[in-house]
Amino acid sequence: MIRHLLSLVLVVSVMTSSALADEVSFPRTTIDLGTVVRDVEKSVAFYTKGVGFRQLESFDVSAEIAASAGLTDSKSLSIRVLALGDGPNATKLKLMQVPGTTPRTGDNDFIHSHTGFRYLTIMVEDTDAALARLAAIGVKPLAKSPVALPEDLAPGMFLTCVKDPDGNVVELIGPRSN
Repeated sequence: MIRHLLSLVLVVSVMTSSALADEVSFPRTTIDLGTVVRDVEKSVAFYTKGVGFRQLESFDVSAEIAASAGLTDSKSLSIRVLALGDGPNATKLKLMQVPGTTPRTGDNDFIHSHTGFRYLTIMVEDTDAALARLAAIGVKPLAKSPVALPEDLAPGMFLTCVKDPDGNVVELIGPRSN
């Protein structure tokens, strides 16, 4: 998985320096990810206290706009925005719990259990510090995480997988301090 991720980063890097990238421009090159959660407070705690995101101002989307855009069936949205980093190009995670709905959960046992966006990869400065924050809120790593990545691929780096309150896999990649 990591080899694939690093290969993808290399391909994207090559593409952005090619003539193809000159044909399309974007005012911002980060992607915001919106996700529906069962318990927004638990999810905010996981991503802020556990992972290290910081909370920004929330915003609402009216039922009329949400329905007109095809986002909901006439339900309003209250969106909690979390940021990883500072500035306008910081990665943003938008969490929402839609009142009056019971979203279906999927099989999240493994990333190959069903299609769709399957995991987030977050680069951390200190794997052990991240593990300590997660342990403080009751989150344990999956399987044998943290796992040392191959030295020829990512020297001194470790992969840790955890699940958020809705069972989504979150990969943390970074060095260990111990």
